Amino acid sequence: MATRLTILSILALVVAGCVDPPREEIAWQAFDGRRAYAHVQKLVSYGPRPSGSHGLIKSATYIATQLQEIGYETEEQVFMAQTPRGPMQFRNVVGMNRVQRKNEPIIIVASHYDTKNLTNTTFVGANDGGSSTGVLLEMARVASGQANIWFVFFDGEEAQVEYGETDGLHGSKYFVEDLKGKELVKRVKALVLLDMVGDARLNVSVPSNSHPSLTQKLFDAARDTGYRDYFTLYQRPILDDHVPFQSAGIPALDIIDFEYGSAPGLNDYWHTGQDTVDKLSPRSMEIVGQTALRLLELLQKTPKL
Repeated sequence: MATRLTILSILALVVAGCVDPPREEIAWQAFDGRRAYAHVQKLVSYGPRPSGSHGLIKSATYIATQLQEIGYETEEQVFMAQTPRGPMQFRNVVGMNRVQRKNEPIIIVASHYDTKNLTNTTFVGANDGGSSTGVLLEMARVASGQANIWFVFFDGEEAQVEYGETDGLHGSKYFVEDLKGKELVKRVKALVLLDMVGDARLNVSVPSNSHPSLTQKLFDAARDTGYRDYFTLYQRPILDDHVPFQSAGIPALDIIDFEYGSAPGLNDYWHTGQDTVDKLSPRSMEIVGQTALRLLELLQKTPKL
């Protein structure tokens, strides 16, 4: 059995400049929405996934195993953070190619996989946390030959009580601080975040607090894939896992469909027991996944945002 490298040992190879393989184009058409949907079904089978729960730990193991099976090195960033409910344990899952290019910009693709802790209902987060995780896993399969694209799955996006300085976005905050500690912030070209992307009535509305150049690149990618009609602008900001990256000076984009409900324009399935797999569509996940992969191609060819 080959010895598994840690994330730190991979970074050591980056610094040492030991490897510099040729890079291939991303076959974005190979993204399969049915595969992404199957990942969501598996996550939902574990039940609710609030931070610190058995369901979340099983989900983290599943994510890491899936990444390892397609050739990624993985690390679980397990840490404690203060919340309104006291100190809690969180765990991010990070996947990256064993081979890294020295001094080359890094593109981070991310999702959260935890679910909000709701005591009055069974909340499995098929769309909110599940759909984006399934899409990321399938994106990772298609883009497995790309050296400097990292796939990151955040825990603790959901607030325990109400978003604030010590509540919510725990995983992304920790990850950004870890980047700072490793002096990698300047190497990160972009953060591409996915959240709630499986709705059968797909309507991705990019919030106003996304980076303008990344938003335009996303629309260019959607035009290339033939899915431009599914992507629009949202006139208000959204607090999501892209915000800590923005605060660190990293260009960040939030790909999110915040109209998830019983009729067009409504969001009444969000954070309710109605957020179940029967509301999702493999086709919607394929549209987002293929477009996001095409976006990564465009970003790799863009010298600077």
